Amino acid sequence: MKQVKVGIMPLKDFQAYTKAIVAGKHKRKRGEPKIWFSSMASLAQVLSDQNRELLSLIAEQKPASISELARLSDRSQSNLTRTLKKMESYGLVKMKTGTRGSKRPFVPYSDIVLDMSIGNSAQRA
Repeated sequence: MKQVKVGIMPLKDFQAYTKAIVAGKHKRKRGEPKIWFSSMASLAQVLSDQNRELLSLIAEQKPASISELARLSDRSQSNLTRTLKKMESYGLVKMKTGTRGSKRPFVPYSDIVLDMSIGNSAQRA
């Protein structure tokens, strides 16, 4: 598996960053974060201890469906579905459609690396 780098950049700065990429004014550099959070609070919410345990469980057990993951994790399916959608929106989890439309979660990364500056993140980009 591979690692993914995450960073923190305020939404306003992130919007300017993506506009600069689209306009061709900025080329993503090798090693730049692939996943951005708007604040440390949002990162902490998505990558809470409970959610990191869930990522580990998915990677180790490779559940065939969300129902199986619910049984393995002892979490309700509705709660898991919401959590997985949030993680999927950041690219931390991917969902594969299986037989009869069941969704199978998988984790495409073995490690998550935080890239964070104490200065203005827009100046780094």
